[in-house]
Amino acid sequence: MEATLRWVLITAIAPVAWGANYYVTHAYLPAGTPLYGAAIRALPAGLLLLAVARRRPHGSWWWKAAVLGVLNMGGFFALVYVAAQLLPTSTASTIMAASPVAMMLIAWALVAERPGLLPLAGAAAGIGGVCLMLLTGSAPADIRGVLASVAALLMSSLGYILTKRWGAGTDILASTSWQLIAGGLLLLPLAAVVEGAPPALDGPAVLAFGYVTVVATALAFAAWFAGLRHLPAATVGLIGLLNPVTGVLLGTVVAGESLGPRQICGLVLVLGGIVLGRPVVRKRPAEVRRADPKAA
Repeated sequence: MEATLRWVLITAIAPVAWGANYYVTHAYLPAGTPLYGAAIRALPAGLLLLAVARRRPHGSWWWKAAVLGVLNMGGFFALVYVAAQLLPTSTASTIMAASPVAMMLIAWALVAERPGLLPLAGAAAGIGGVCLMLLTGSAPADIRGVLASVAALLMSSLGYILTKRWGAGTDILASTSWQLIAGGLLLLPLAAVVEGAPPALDGPAVLAFGYVTVVATALAFAAWFAGLRHLPAATVGLIGLLNPVTGVLLGTVVAGESLGPRQICGLVLVLGGIVLGRPVVRKRPAEVRRADPKAA
């Protein structure tokens, strides 16, 4: 039980860091250069983790790193960057809240993790809570941003489950660094062709990219993939709902947004959904006998 809780807490680092990432991207990073934004996020983070892990890809990991680099990093980062520039944080976060269901279904197909009723109920409660927190219907959504968010959702969900399937026995920091570097290297030439010269960065943008690279990418993805290694995909997907919760709380604390009864009810629903879908730890027979002397 203690080990499970530890991995839940480690995994939670990722969505909390990502919850702040939408705000940082929208407020401080230059608009109109999603490919450069994704490359600047991925490549330095990958090199940082590679310096720590000190391991190069081997065997099939050369092509696996390229595939996962596109799904989890390169394509995903670019699409998220586009969504953050075209959509309000609330709308983008609400669309991405469907990721637990996508991860459960893909995990069922690829790694034979059949979703249970409690995780599905938790996902439904969590998605309902996110909608209650964030959807106000006050502004129309840009269809380009919606499509970018949906594509990012499906791409990353597939990539996460493939990482879980392929990652057994591989160092987490090393495999994460390979994915980030592959994604960044794929994005750089594409960015140069499509977007021209790199964007000029002022002081706040440099600091923002520092946060995005070190915290929201290197640290967050290492924690996320560690969670996928040790927890069911359904549980990890539900923990990801802390992303919009963090965004709402950050908006209240930093941007001075109001937290009304609707948002509070949504927060309770999301947290309740995460608790409802948590993994059930069953005692082994020996533990049951020790706990109940009459069973001996």
